[in-house]
Amino acid sequence: MAKTPAKQELTEVSEAQIAVHWKEEAYYQPAEKFKAQANMRDPRIFDQFGLDRFPDCFKTYADMLTWFEPYRTVLDTSDAPFWKWFAGGKINACYNCVDRQLDKYKNKAAFIFVPEPEKEPDVKITYQELYDRVNEVAALLRGLGLKAGDRVTFHMPMVPELPITMLACARLGVIHSQVFGGFSGQACGSRIQDSGSRVLITMDSYWRNGSLVDHKANADIAVKAAKDLGQTVDKVLVWQRYPGKYSAKTPMVSGRDFFVNDLLKDHTGKKVDPVALPGEAPLFLMYSSGTTGKPKGAQHGIAGYLAYVTATSKWILDIHPEDVYWCMADIGWITGHSYIVYGPLATAATSVLYEGVPTFPDAGRPWRIAERLGVNIFHTAPTAIRMLRKLGPQEPRKYKYHFKSMTTVGEPIEPEAWRWYYDEVGKREAVITDTWWMTETGGFLGTTMPAIHPMKPGSCGPAAPGIHPVIYDETGAEVPKGSGKAGNICIRNPWPGVMQTIWGDRDRYVKTYFAKYNKNPKSKDWRDWPFLCGDGAVQAADGYYRILGRIDDVINVAGHRLGTKEIESACLTVPEIAEAAVVPVQDEVKGRVPEVYVAVKPGVKASQEIVDRVIKANEEVIGKIARPKHVYIVPDMPKTRSGKIMRRVLAAISNRRDVGDVTTLANPDVVEQIRTMVQGKDTTTTHEALPEDIAKFGQVE
Repeated sequence: MAKTPAKQELTEVSEAQIAVHWKEEAYYQPAEKFKAQANMRDPRIFDQFGLDRFPDCFKTYADMLTWFEPYRTVLDTSDAPFWKWFAGGKINACYNCVDRQLDKYKNKAAFIFVPEPEKEPDVKITYQELYDRVNEVAALLRGLGLKAGDRVTFHMPMVPELPITMLACARLGVIHSQVFGGFSGQACGSRIQDSGSRVLITMDSYWRNGSLVDHKANADIAVKAAKDLGQTVDKVLVWQRYPGKYSAKTPMVSGRDFFVNDLLKDHTGKKVDPVALPGEAPLFLMYSSGTTGKPKGAQHGIAGYLAYVTATSKWILDIHPEDVYWCMADIGWITGHSYIVYGPLATAATSVLYEGVPTFPDAGRPWRIAERLGVNIFHTAPTAIRMLRKLGPQEPRKYKYHFKSMTTVGEPIEPEAWRWYYDEVGKREAVITDTWWMTETGGFLGTTMPAIHPMKPGSCGPAAPGIHPVIYDETGAEVPKGSGKAGNICIRNPWPGVMQTIWGDRDRYVKTYFAKYNKNPKSKDWRDWPFLCGDGAVQAADGYYRILGRIDDVINVAGHRLGTKEIESACLTVPEIAEAAVVPVQDEVKGRVPEVYVAVKPGVKASQEIVDRVIKANEEVIGKIARPKHVYIVPDMPKTRSGKIMRRVLAAISNRRDVGDVTTLANPDVVEQIRTMVQGKDTTTTHEALPEDIAKFGQVE
């Protein structure tokens, strides 16, 4: 019998298989005090949302909304996989978030705006004030001729004028597209062009890290970029950070640019009836932030999306009207749309809206805000958790706030960072929901139900009610739970929060999210259309999922596909390490090898001993296969304005390629320091094209 060569056996690993070396973590139980007050504490909810009761189980979500006309069909699959939820009904998102709260909550704060400069007072906006301001802006927009179905692009920072303008658009049925304030004017311009917006709404300036940023400069670049791509912007509406005073150096363009505060004078006290819109009409576009290629505009519909974020805000975030809730995300991302604006307002929340960076002027800032405002629900990203832990591990102990629940969102959180969040930030009192989802899904997919499930560090939990994940290998075979094998995580069924399409690109929508595991392209049966999430995952025997990161962000070392999150997690078991980033590097023998970049905690000196321990941790936690080629201790990681590490920049440095445009980073100067450290002073970069897997690495932000 011929022997199979060992080498061939090693390299022929199915594309969907990612080697998994996680050790199982202990469970943490939710506090009895939390369970007693929770909005959802009945474990039978999962039977009620079983696949055998799909899609009618989601009527419960639609019932949380106020309808002008009842819907006729829970789920219309006639144009699969372009799902229409709660079709035939008439509804308005603004009415559900603002008007219907007035009877009971008109004098209660909808938002508490906290400016970045600590000397500036908080601004409380009650539901009544929100109603008045939204109506005036809606009257202004209607006066400009905007109507249902038109698109308007926003490029705005974290100020109350952003949700006010979003809600004014929703009141009229105007589709809004908010571009994250930290994105360049160029990025904004490409999104204006794709959506076909003729109006850009922006702000003159905002505070960031102690500086008043001239944001108006981006508007001029955006308008030019859009024009170069063939889209003309007729009007630029400029909110003023300090009403009545212009705080930017960039001049206004006569005939094109208008101050919103000046235009509003003609609409003082005006009321605009909310437009009764079809439940399946679009509410907004949210563009993915990939650094290459054409931006993808995820289109979310009114009724399905609003029902989903309302229910998950109530059941998973556990928001009650008397709570003070703070989501530290930026409204420029889907988290801010779903869990700062639409979901919390529809549940009559009081939300904190913070303008600046969480570490300004120091790492105690979030805990001072939480103590002063009585915040009891806290929602942030692993990026922010790691940053706060790095800069002030003991800071939370100095303040007398108490959280009942805390959420993490945006990427998997390593067990080490999870435990600090639980012990120090949550003071071992708060439950943690480690939520997994994405722009395209509208709301939480993987999560524990906080009063029902125990928590497990590093695992997002099972799945939200009515979400039925499945892990497939490359052939479409199901990977069983507890097998220790990973694959591509998909969702078997549609759900109300899922995007409706990619704006203007139906083919790309089908190809990206459904084609891989669809058996019959003509089918109208939802069972034939599993949704490909784009993440690798493994399911433990207890049913909990662990997300291994984007399918593209996997390093194939001699045929072993290693999830970058695993390697980074191993690095963080070394106590001195605050942050870690792993990138693939070409290697003649193994194909790819990992290189590791780490930043140490304040007061820790870089040393060879720390490097050796990082290498040892990877060998012990994962195995010799994960041994990094190099470990670099860097002064800081190259980061986006929202705090995400730009792994593509590090991959370019490690592979001796040009790093490209880094001017939009929060700390562009650190890139050259790292490049010199890795390549030496005089090293020239090669212009050869990178292999596709490395070129794609870190592109999905």
